[in-house]
Amino acid sequence: EVQLVESGGNSVQAGGSLRLSCTASGFTFDGSAVYWFRRTPGNECEIVSSIKSGGPTSYADSVKGRFTISQDNTKNTVYLQMDRLKPEDTAVYYCAADYFEGLTLFCGTWYLWGQGTQVTVSS
Repeated sequence: EVQLVESGGNSVQAGGSLRLSCTASGFTFDGSAVYWFRRTPGNECEIVSSIKSGGPTSYADSVKGRFTISQDNTKNTVYLQMDRLKPEDTAVYYCAADYFEGLTLFCGTWYLWGQGTQVTVSS
């Protein structure tokens, strides 16, 4: 069974940092693009960042300069380092991969999705 497991969510004060992890099970990230989405308390989905085959990265304007995505193929894990967190970063964060198995429709997109991890930033 293929699955993604996120971890690292927590409650922090504004200005703090968190590192989210997304670990693949039953497959490897080789050749896949991996995305971090977030769903806000108002149920809006936003793509936060992506990394393609461990190479090119992209970020939403709202997180540029504060968040960093990286990939460790030895651990089959993608990370999202989140620094200088703001209250508006509060959301459930999901990782997703454009793998060919285990696809579900979420946030309007067919990907292999993790279960999500809660990030709460207080002012």
